[in-house]
Amino acid sequence: MDHLPLPDRASFPLLATNPELVWLDNAATTQKPRVVLDAERRFYEESNANVHRGGHRLGHAATEAYEAARKTVARFINARPEEIVFTRGATEAINLVAYSWGGSQLKAGDEVLLSTLEHHANIVPWQLVAQRTGAVIKPIPLQEDGQIDMTAFCTLLGPRTRMVAVSQMSNALGVCPPLAQLIAAARSVNALVLVDGAQGVAHQSVDVSALGADFYVFSGHKVFGPTGIGVLWGRTEILDAMPPWQGGGEMIERVSFDGTTFAPAPRRFEAGTPAFAQTVGLAAALDWLAAQDRIAIAQHETALYQQLAEGIRYLDGVRIVGTAPEKGPIASLVFGRAHPYDVAQFLDERDIAVRVGSHCAGPLMQSLGLSQGTLRVSLALYNTQSDIDRLLAALQDTLELLQ
Repeated sequence: MDHLPLPDRASFPLLATNPELVWLDNAATTQKPRVVLDAERRFYEESNANVHRGGHRLGHAATEAYEAARKTVARFINARPEEIVFTRGATEAINLVAYSWGGSQLKAGDEVLLSTLEHHANIVPWQLVAQRTGAVIKPIPLQEDGQIDMTAFCTLLGPRTRMVAVSQMSNALGVCPPLAQLIAAARSVNALVLVDGAQGVAHQSVDVSALGADFYVFSGHKVFGPTGIGVLWGRTEILDAMPPWQGGGEMIERVSFDGTTFAPAPRRFEAGTPAFAQTVGLAAALDWLAAQDRIAIAQHETALYQQLAEGIRYLDGVRIVGTAPEKGPIASLVFGRAHPYDVAQFLDERDIAVRVGSHCAGPLMQSLGLSQGTLRVSLALYNTQSDIDRLLAALQDTLELLQ
């Protein structure tokens, strides 16, 4: 089967104007294709107006663009538009679920299961709501290779389990939990499931109708879109039963000093002026990505990861943490006698951008005994074999200097 050509650096203005830059910090944020920047700029130049409230043509045009973006997001993950809530990012989306659903449904003794792989954004909101409601947080342990321990998970599941929150792909290790098994097991005890797709959505096709979860969240800036915009997908019957979590304009039907009635979902959860220009940019990013050859991209990213993993084998004292077979294109590296921060500084001097630290995954690093954190290399569709060659050569030179 013939594959479409992969997008190259020329499609991304920042990369095109910085030809020596090797961008390997994609798990933190991705670079933006020109079509996304053009879409957002064009909105400001041609349609800039607030949405849902203008009695003029620009207001109507802005509202149409905003609601068209909702349909684009729905189409991208195979959902219905009324199930799509716009947020500032995956973090806000998880907070929305924790505060609205969790705050109204959890009670003392209820249990929320969180995998040890989770980003702080899928831990701290649940801890805060547990403090208010008396619910109990139970961490799901990992196997030695970084994968979720399914035996332990099934042991933790019980009649008090109300929510299971798990990432589609670990931002720190790249490990992809077995979502189908996790969701099926949660269903057996009538627990809801929230999937954090912030890392996975850029690398894996998502069909929330087939996934079987109850909530799915992701951020725009990690899927080649703008910052300040994200998505919460939720099942209609669950969203309709959830109370508002922020009050203000646009999320109401009627306000008086005698009381207020609220709009149906999704508008109930979109108080105030939304990030309408960023929403248009997100739609452009998703349309652009949907038009690419996703199979070829996945094969390309896998080949780059394998090239990196093979090269690491020849570097003395360097190893990849998290070797589960089900992985995305993320490698977390530790060094025998060098500190990750020192290595990252040397790489930056060679125009190679990586991430270093705990990657907002403190409990994971604690479970792995990695007090210094790791150096994370995260790949995207615009990375090349040459990028990996430059990284490996720079690592070799750096280790010779530091060790």
